[in-house]
Amino acid sequence: MYQDLKNKSLGGNIWEFAPCDEKKAEIAAQKCGIPLLLAHILTVRNIAAEDIADFLTPKMQNLMPDPYVMKDMEKATAAIGQAIMQNKQIAIIGDYDVDGATSSAVLMLFLQSLGICPLIHIPERDEGYGPSIKAVDEFKAQGTRLLITVDCGTNAKEVFDYAKKQGMEVVVLDHHEADETLPQIEALVNPKRRDDDSSLPYLKYMAAVGVVFMGIVAVNRYLRDNGFYQNRTAPDLRQWLDLVALGTVCDVVPLLGLNRAFVKQGLKVMACRNNIGLKTLMAKADIKDIPNTYHLGYVLGPRINAGGRVGDSSVGNRLLCTNDEKCAVSLSDKLNEYNALRKEIETDVLAQACEILEGSPQKYPMAFVYGHGWHQGVIGIVAGKLKEKYNVPAFVMSVDEDEVRGSARSVDGLDLGGLIICAKEKGLLTKGGGHTMAAGFSCTEGKIEEFRSFVGDYITANLKDEQLDPVLMIDGCLDAAGANLDLIGNLERLEPYGSANPEPRLVLERAIVTKSSIVGSGHICCFLSSLNGGSLKAMAFNCADNEIGRALLNGRGKSFRLAGKLRRDTWQGRNQAQFIIEDAMETKNDNP
Repeated sequence: MYQDLKNKSLGGNIWEFAPCDEKKAEIAAQKCGIPLLLAHILTVRNIAAEDIADFLTPKMQNLMPDPYVMKDMEKATAAIGQAIMQNKQIAIIGDYDVDGATSSAVLMLFLQSLGICPLIHIPERDEGYGPSIKAVDEFKAQGTRLLITVDCGTNAKEVFDYAKKQGMEVVVLDHHEADETLPQIEALVNPKRRDDDSSLPYLKYMAAVGVVFMGIVAVNRYLRDNGFYQNRTAPDLRQWLDLVALGTVCDVVPLLGLNRAFVKQGLKVMACRNNIGLKTLMAKADIKDIPNTYHLGYVLGPRINAGGRVGDSSVGNRLLCTNDEKCAVSLSDKLNEYNALRKEIETDVLAQACEILEGSPQKYPMAFVYGHGWHQGVIGIVAGKLKEKYNVPAFVMSVDEDEVRGSARSVDGLDLGGLIICAKEKGLLTKGGGHTMAAGFSCTEGKIEEFRSFVGDYITANLKDEQLDPVLMIDGCLDAAGANLDLIGNLERLEPYGSANPEPRLVLERAIVTKSSIVGSGHICCFLSSLNGGSLKAMAFNCADNEIGRALLNGRGKSFRLAGKLRRDTWQGRNQAQFIIEDAMETKNDNP
C-alpha cells in the first residue's frame, strides 16, 4: 500500500508516510476499543496506548501538575502573593503578539478580580521587544514595587538591573529560549531555562499564556493558604481558559499534554461567549458557529495581532480585558481596520521580497531578503509565506536608519532558536530570540552580509538537501467505500487540531472519478467510487487551472491516489462525508 509514494505528485510534492509501528496500532485499537485507522494515527503521533484516553479526552485534573515543579515558581508565587496581600503597586509588561496579549490579559483579569489595579505596558514595535528602560521609568513614576513581565524578559539583564536600582522586584513568566546567564531577579519562571529540570516534557512547549495560567493557579493557592479569601470569594480561574486557548493556538506550540487540555477546555469556555471583547470580535468576524482552532488561529488571532503589527499594540490587551460593550465594539472595529491595512502592507512587501529572490541567483538554500522602510509589523508574516512558497528557511529584515530588525521562519530540522543564540554569541546580532520554528532579531546594517554568510553556512551544515524537497506527510490510507460518517466521528475525537496534532491527511487508494465539474470560482467538485463500491463527494479548491484540477476534470473513469482531509459536509443543513483533495497521483486502473 505504501509503494511508489516517493514519486512526485501532480502538485509537485513527494508523499511520505509518517512512520508507524503497525503492531502497536493494532494493540492500541484492541485495548482502547477504537477503529484501527484512529489507532494508526495516534501511533503515528507517538501517543502510547496508556495515554490515549488522556489524549482523546484531555482533562485539566489529569494533566495539570503542581505548578511548583517549574523552577522558581515557588519564589514567583511568594513575590506576587505578598505584593497582593500588601497592596503593592504591580506593573505588567507583555509582548505585542497574541500570546503576549492573552498572557497579560489573564494576569490582569486575575489581579483585578482580587481588587488590584495593575499598570500595563505593551511596547510598540518601534520600541522593541520586551521590557525597556522607558517602561521602567514610567512605572517608577507611578510607584511600582513589583514588575512582572509575561511572554518576554528572559534575557533582559540590563533592563532588570536598572529596575532593581529603582527599587522594584522583578518576576518573569516566559517561554522563550534562555541564554546561559540569566538576570538576577526575584524569580524567572520559564520551562526553557537550561537549569529547569522538570520531569514533565510537555511543560517545555507551553505558550507563555500557559505559564501565566500555571502562575495564577499557584498564586491563588498561596492566597488561600494565607487567609486572603477569609472574607472574599476566590475567583474561578477556569473563566480565563478561553484566553489561554487563544494564546496557545496562535503561538503555534504543540497541542500535546497540558496544552491540549488548555485548548479543549478553553474552546468550551469560549463557546459561552462570556468575555465581552472576544464575543464582540467574534461577531464582527461573523463567527456564528461553536469556535474551533481554525477560528482562533486564522480569524481571531490575525485581528488581535494586527494592532501590534501596524497600529496600537495595546488594543488587543484592552479588548480582552474590557467589560464595556461600547468599548469592545470600538476596539474590535479598530482591530478590523488594522487587519485590513496589514494585509495591504503585507502584499506589497511580499511582492518586493519575491522579486529580489527570483531576480538573482541564491548561493544558499534559504530566503534571505531585506529592504529599506519595510514595515516591521509584517516581516514575520512575509517570512512565513516565503518559507511556504520556497520550502526553505526564510529571513526577512527591515532596514531603518539606526537598526535592522528581522524575523525568521524555519523548516523541519533547523532550530532557529539555537541559530539566533549562536549568532548573538558571535557578535553578529545585537538582540534576538525565539523558538525552533520562529525567531526575531536585530543587528546593524553593516553586519547584514556577514550574518547572511553565517546563516547560509549554518543551514548548509545542519540541513540535508532532501530535507528541502517539498514533502506532503501522510497519516494513513483508506478506501472511498469506508469514508463514512462513523469514521469521521471517530476522527473528530482527535480535535483540537494544531501544531504537533494537525488534522489527519489521508490517502484515498484507487479512487475512481465518476463525475467532475467546475463550481464557484475555480473549484472542482467530483464524485468518487472504488473497486469496493460506494460513492464519495470530493472537493478540490482553487485548482481548476492547475495540474490537479485538469487531471480531475479529464479523469472520468480513471483511477487516482488522492491525498487530503476527510470532513463532515454541513453546508445548507447537510450531514454527509466529503473528501477535501489537496494533491493527486494518477494510477493505473485495477481490475476487480
